[in-house]
Amino acid sequence: MLIAQNHLQLILEMAVIIHMGVLLLINIIPFTLSMVLFLSLILTMFLAGIFSIDSALLFLPYVSHQEFTHPFGPLAVFAWVTLSASASLLSEVEIKSTSITTLSLILFGAIAVAGGLMHRSFLILWFLGWFIGYFIMSKSFRRSVKITRKRIMTVVGAALGGFAILEIMSKVLNASVLSPLLRLTRLEEYAIPSLKMVVKNTQLWGHVHGSCYWAGECLGGSDGYLSLPMNMINTFTLPFPLFFGVLVTKKDIIDYMLPGIFGVAFDFGYGGLFALLCWCTFVMGSGFYVLGKYRSKRRVGSRRYLGREALLIGALTAFIAQTIIGLFLFNRTLNGSAMLTYIFLSAMVVAHLVTIKPSLR
Repeated sequence: MLIAQNHLQLILEMAVIIHMGVLLLINIIPFTLSMVLFLSLILTMFLAGIFSIDSALLFLPYVSHQEFTHPFGPLAVFAWVTLSASASLLSEVEIKSTSITTLSLILFGAIAVAGGLMHRSFLILWFLGWFIGYFIMSKSFRRSVKITRKRIMTVVGAALGGFAILEIMSKVLNASVLSPLLRLTRLEEYAIPSLKMVVKNTQLWGHVHGSCYWAGECLGGSDGYLSLPMNMINTFTLPFPLFFGVLVTKKDIIDYMLPGIFGVAFDFGYGGLFALLCWCTFVMGSGFYVLGKYRSKRRVGSRRYLGREALLIGALTAFIAQTIIGLFLFNRTLNGSAMLTYIFLSAMVVAHLVTIKPSLR
């Protein structure tokens, strides 16, 4: 049936639609390097702006914040890495990009500070995205990657210092939302019981009937622990189980406390988790394959694919970073609005494979 009957079917249908749409977009629009540079700069500046405004609202009374870092964090990684890759590609074709590189570093710091104030987990995503992007670009542009003890200690020291500053600010400003230790305390209190519930009740497809929050009305799978945005589901007037309002705390036992591998396994079964891991492997493998084709064309003097190469580096970096954080640290990084971002990034990688395969043989 074309009308989705549960959350999983809706996710799959939306994934197909987004992948087809992005495929058409990549084929119709000639993404030149200058266009990609301009669009990535605008998107990076826009995300830096909304992250800054959102974090500023934390300190204002009677005003609620929106937590844009959850749905748009991976998109920020995509935009910034694409901008950096575009600047590097300009240098590769002997066009000066010093001012763009300087601006990208300023935007990097602005997003790191604003996003880190909102969520400490965003900092992990942000710096992981930077590291992966730096590694991919070093291989694409023949740069040496020197990982020394001093650099490792600098990164670790900066991370610990940032967490210490946030903890001090939470005490001085009496703002518990800024405290990294509060998150660790909640994990200690709730993670183990949540893990036991998931491991005990997960089956090949879905979970034991009645083991979820809905008790007797539990579907045994696709019970809303992983879903697309609730506003979208309500707009389509689909009668799916939803955790809204105060019920969000019931969803948090998986969404907030466990890595995504447990969330996916509980709601969609071990079979669903295996299928997702296979798809992630396919997307990453195809991305590196196409990137190698782009690189070989550029090194023989072709400039036709420079814009697409920058787009692919950004999308592949963001997809890998979101996959690692979402599956192995925080389920929320792949849930709700963030799931739409994840599907979009997947489509941005796979579309390159379909587009260039016939022309690069």
